[in-house]
Amino acid sequence: MKRIVIFLLFALILTSCGSDSSSDAASDSQAAYIENKGSDTIVNLALAWAERYQSEHPDVRISVTGGGSGTGIASLINNTVDIANASRKIKSEELDEAKANGVEPVEHIIARDAIAVIVNPQNPVNQLTLQQISDIYSGKLTNWTEVGGEDRPIVRLSRETNSGTHVYFLETVLRLGSKEDKTLFSMDTLLLPSSEGIIAEVRQNPNAIGYDGLGYVPKDLKMIAIAKEDGGEYVLPSIATVNDKTYAIARDLYMYTNGEATGAVKEYLDWILSPEAQQIVAELGFVPAK
Repeated sequence: MKRIVIFLLFALILTSCGSDSSSDAASDSQAAYIENKGSDTIVNLALAWAERYQSEHPDVRISVTGGGSGTGIASLINNTVDIANASRKIKSEELDEAKANGVEPVEHIIARDAIAVIVNPQNPVNQLTLQQISDIYSGKLTNWTEVGGEDRPIVRLSRETNSGTHVYFLETVLRLGSKEDKTLFSMDTLLLPSSEGIIAEVRQNPNAIGYDGLGYVPKDLKMIAIAKEDGGEYVLPSIATVNDKTYAIARDLYMYTNGEATGAVKEYLDWILSPEAQQIVAELGFVPAK
């Protein structure tokens, strides 16, 4: 009799555990899952958004990874991601490739960003024109004395070619916005895989010049004031100078979906443009979209 009672109790425990496990599994299966991938410029902002949103919507799970704008858009083209982050517009050839694969990219502007040109605090140069920056990165200018600095070689730092920031900087700064211009980065430009890599190199090298999204620039590095042309006003990047369009190197930041967003993805994108989420944009050093 005692054995029978013990067996029944054991069976009851197993049934109870199985019920809890099934309940958890059902709960997980009911949770909406959003995969978000792409731009390294946006990744910290996207992580902050995801953390806040999940805390308020426990029935939603959001996975955020970087890898660059090109990686995010490639994932969208392959239809393996719900939202692709990009710090540049999708290219015409990428659109064609997406449509050939049955994917219809839809663009969402979710914030704005200034690209800051940065140098080591020991560098006495405080301001440059767009043309001078173009000449530095194309290799026409090779010594800091040529722009009012000390007799030191210029060490050029850039993001890798998969980066949307690299593409934007190439088109807007090196080529000065001209589609006919075919200027390229100097062959001795050091290509680094992350914003943090550029920050670290500028911090330790007084000869270096780099560029990064404003939200990534720490206070111990110097930002260069930029004039759009000779004789123009030299302007530092900030939320105010992006909004009044006096800063020369500013851009929109994007999220792309396959077709118009629906369900949990639409609710998340709608929240991203809410005052609460756009306040996070400002807190991280970016410029709110609204």
